[in-house]
Amino acid sequence: MTELIVRLVQFCRRFAVYVVLFYVLAATASIWLAAHRLSVDTNTDNLFAKTLPWRQHAMAFDREFPQFNNLLVAVVRGATPEESDETAAALAKAMAADKKHFIDVSRPDADPFFRTEGLLLLGSDDLTKLLNSLMNAQPLLGPLATDPSARGLLNGVSLMAAGVRIQHADLSPYKPALDQLRKVLDDAADGHPTPLSWQGLLGSDVTQQPDNVRMVLTHPVLEENSLEPGRAATKAMEAIRDNLPDVKAGRVRIDYTGPVPLADVQFGALTKGIVWSTVGSLLLLALWLYLAMHSFRRIIPILITLLIGFALTIGFAAAAIGTLNVISVAFAVLFVGLAVDFGIQFAVRMREMRMLHADINTAIAECARVSGSQIAVAAAATACGFLAFSPTSFVGVAELGTIAGVGMGIALVCTLSLLPALFSLFKPQRQTKELSLPFGPKMDGFLHHRYKRVLIVFLVLGLVGLYAAIRMPFDANPLNTQDQTSEPMRTLRSLADNPITNPFNINIMVPDLQTARTLSDKLSKLPEVSSVISAATFVPPDQDASLEQLNQAQVLMLPSLDVEPSAPPITPAALRSAIEDAHEAIVDANAEMPADSPLRGIDAALQKLAKVPDDRLMGMNDAVSRFLPAQLQSLRDALDAKGVTLATLPESIKRDWVSSSGQVRIQVSPTVNDQDTKGLHRFVDAVQRIAPDAGGPAVTTVASADTMMHAFEQAAVLAIIAIAIVLLLVIRRLKDTGIVLLTLGMSALLTALLARMLGMAVNYANIISLPLLLGVGVSFNVYFVMNWRAGMRRFISSASARAVLFSALTTGTAFGSLALSHDLGMASMGRMLLVSLVAVLLATFVFLPALLYAIKPPAQVSGTGH
Repeated sequence: MTELIVRLVQFCRRFAVYVVLFYVLAATASIWLAAHRLSVDTNTDNLFAKTLPWRQHAMAFDREFPQFNNLLVAVVRGATPEESDETAAALAKAMAADKKHFIDVSRPDADPFFRTEGLLLLGSDDLTKLLNSLMNAQPLLGPLATDPSARGLLNGVSLMAAGVRIQHADLSPYKPALDQLRKVLDDAADGHPTPLSWQGLLGSDVTQQPDNVRMVLTHPVLEENSLEPGRAATKAMEAIRDNLPDVKAGRVRIDYTGPVPLADVQFGALTKGIVWSTVGSLLLLALWLYLAMHSFRRIIPILITLLIGFALTIGFAAAAIGTLNVISVAFAVLFVGLAVDFGIQFAVRMREMRMLHADINTAIAECARVSGSQIAVAAAATACGFLAFSPTSFVGVAELGTIAGVGMGIALVCTLSLLPALFSLFKPQRQTKELSLPFGPKMDGFLHHRYKRVLIVFLVLGLVGLYAAIRMPFDANPLNTQDQTSEPMRTLRSLADNPITNPFNINIMVPDLQTARTLSDKLSKLPEVSSVISAATFVPPDQDASLEQLNQAQVLMLPSLDVEPSAPPITPAALRSAIEDAHEAIVDANAEMPADSPLRGIDAALQKLAKVPDDRLMGMNDAVSRFLPAQLQSLRDALDAKGVTLATLPESIKRDWVSSSGQVRIQVSPTVNDQDTKGLHRFVDAVQRIAPDAGGPAVTTVASADTMMHAFEQAAVLAIIAIAIVLLLVIRRLKDTGIVLLTLGMSALLTALLARMLGMAVNYANIISLPLLLGVGVSFNVYFVMNWRAGMRRFISSASARAVLFSALTTGTAFGSLALSHDLGMASMGRMLLVSLVAVLLATFVFLPALLYAIKPPAQVSGTGH
């Protein structure tokens, strides 16, 4: 192989101009191809192979229920349920009118179905409790129906006080609602009226929404050929949101989340600060090259070779892959960080040969003879580390592995052909300065005389690293690699705090309603499950009993509700009269009221109101009566339920739970609030024992973690086997191959140790760094081992050590740019790569020389190695 490399280098040197011209044309064609064919896939679902069973289920679900794809979700939280409803309705109306940015808009939790049939969806106990609450509130409802104002409410308070005085009525169940009324009255007296929640006062929030949360769902218009296709729609939604009255007043907050903004944030983070990061990396790269070479005539050829090799790699990516994903975009940084090592090794060795040979052509040929095979082995080993991922089902990393692996081959060819041609044209001057590192001789002496102690220390570190590797945490949740401070992530996390809105649910599809009902009954008994919803939920089996209860309540309550308002207009004088009447009624009941009666607080607030100006009184009336008419109508509608069948279920509800092909959807929500890997595993395992075909976000998270781990195991085994084969074919000595592999093993254990010390965890993005360190480690270790075999006895003092150190600095600069990325996935990859690089350097510069000093040197040597 050495002679073949020498002949290639000699040929390229002789025809340097033509070789450079060929590469320039090839690079130009590659850039043109990339500009026209290379795109970016922003769909993170495509990071995994479509042939995986869980991906098959996800795609089948997407086909049956496409409305859940590409969503932008607005989450509305108001101080009261009514304010949430009102603002959500206003937001949805404004968004629906903006056809430029929104395809459709829906509010699943505000469907008219829930107004008319919502009480049928409650369990028997909950329905009885709610109806009893409404029946107890009937003394309020009569006055309110005829007089839907603060005056009517105060008349109702007078009746409640009379009930306490005459019948010793217990108001403790109404304490939270009456305390809310007291606060509203106090606020109005202080001059900043706040709306009264009638749902809370009457205990009639039939929607059962948690924490006053309402959802507005939209399919935004996505911009083509953009890394943030939903950004314009999100900005339009924010503009509408910021102009809504209750949002301006601070009474309602609207946040957003969903697949579209989450993907936008992730890809936006990839490009944020990329220009300055790239410029800074290139400047540092140039600095390391200058310190390594001290000659621009050597630096410029290396940089040209690097850029042309990068252009050719981009062309390959465009031709062979066509699309980049959130992981494979990192190939650019990895290529620069690793490919520059080949150029540095060749240039440093050529500089060394120039000290021995005055003629540059002879120096280039001898450089190829001494270092060509070493660089080829390093490139092959690094490529093996990348290509080992190519056969795996982790498509995101498989594509990165393919592009970067082939890129290493391209970098090798460029180093052994284009770089010699450029050196022949640039003709760098001969230099006689010693190439060894300043600390090299002392460190060589230390390791030579104390290699036993050094090896014992590394043995201990290796054992601790093995324990750290076994205990290394694995973070299966891809959301943890996103910016936790971004609005989509903050909103998603806030929803996860409640089992009803927890995004990590499970979806199951069954053929009919009866199967859904049977399966739901089984699933609801699991301790890991908080709720189970399906189309069967909206067609309750025990409707007759519920309808009978509602009919009885209707007979008793509708006479009070079904009346036309007949009270005279509201005036300040009328309100003052009602305040006085309520005060007198509470005073009369004082002897019968417990010390903590909520009526005492209301009386104190009324006395304050009696002294305020008329405008504040009218403000109080507006605050109290703002949502009253709508709430009375909602009660009338809810009591007039008719019963539901699958045939009468409105299409607006049915389409989310029954597909066009008749598949019935079941949604299972977990009881766990935290989304750690263990909690999700328990939830998924429990559900899949009953429903093996279950899918959805929770299953996807767990299954993707298993896929990643399997890909890592598969890639690690393939990389080790491939690297061992490469080393045996080139070195042809089992002992030398074993030395390299042993040093690689130490690098891996040190990586695990350092990562655990820094509190790092393995995730879907940084997992590639682990097999990759095998290739990087070989590319460094093989220089020392092959030189040792050739007779080298001064390792840290050698030109190879200088080249390895500056290669590590340039590689670390590239990895550092990843570590500083605003995308947490890329940043975690960069940090893990940096940790791996430090571990490799420790193993290469300390462990490997000590090991070589401890081993009897080869009996025969060939060539020189200085």
